[in-house]
Amino acid sequence: MLPPEAEKKMQCWIRSRHLICSGNFFVFESVDYSAVERFSECIAALGGALLSIEPIGKIWMGDHRQVILYRAKASLHTPHHTLKQYWLKYGGFRTRFDERV
Repeated sequence: MLPPEAEKKMQCWIRSRHLICSGNFFVFESVDYSAVERFSECIAALGGALLSIEPIGKIWMGDHRQVILYRAKASLHTPHHTLKQYWLKYGGFRTRFDERV
């Protein structure tokens, strides 16, 4: 994957609140494991490192189905990367799966 394509995908995840920035790390949450794999490819294309992928719990999808929620943490080593600036403008501090009130 080329860096411009990876950056576009990550910007889309920022707008949809799947991807947030927490300190020096990017945190991605999704119920789709293939999306987590695409996130790791994007991080690698931009020169970062994937730190961990963890199942953090189950969430309800509808009335009768539970799915596993995955959280991936990554580090992007460029301090003034455009993604950080993009997150400051369009992102949030909580993902769409955050249950805090």
